[in-house]
Amino acid sequence: MKAFRGPKVWLWRWRRNPLKRRADVVEAWVVLGACLLTVLAGVLAGLTATRSVEHGLARERADRRPAVARVVALVPGSSPAQNSHASAGERVRATVRWTAADGSARTGQVQVAAGSEPGTPLTVWTDPRGRLASRPTTASEAAFRAALIGILVGVSAAAVPFVGGLAVRGRLERRRMDAWDTEWSRLGPQWGRMV
Repeated sequence: MKAFRGPKVWLWRWRRNPLKRRADVVEAWVVLGACLLTVLAGVLAGLTATRSVEHGLARERADRRPAVARVVALVPGSSPAQNSHASAGERVRATVRWTAADGSARTGQVQVAAGSEPGTPLTVWTDPRGRLASRPTTASEAAFRAALIGILVGVSAAAVPFVGGLAVRGRLERRRMDAWDTEWSRLGPQWGRMV
């Protein structure tokens, strides 16, 4: 099919041409509008999502505080020091006690090394109310996560006008083919008489 086409001419739909139809002009504006909306929607949505995620993770880093907690009771399992066959990374849930920022004593369940004895210190992270929280992300982890989410949101937002433009362009193409069929059915029978 490429052999029957002439050389590609840029912006041909905006040039003066007596054979240019109204559908060609409409299609040109649809394609231009869809391209612009695709780029704008993708960039704006991606940047907005990136800033939002970065702001949320920075607030999380500012709010969370480390606290020293101590194991309350003997943790089941064998400690690596007692049994050389036990894995050093084996962790179990145990009750720990820590002092919150307001001075109140708190208890909670966290993962600790198997066989930990009562009074074993470990670091836990707390929220502003003194409750247990997960470790906050580092600045580099936050930047990576924000960039990844920004890219995903940007691509998703850009897909909407892109697919919409393709749908409108396909509809215009079908209308153009139907118009050509109508014209051919009207002029086709007269074609043989002209020769």
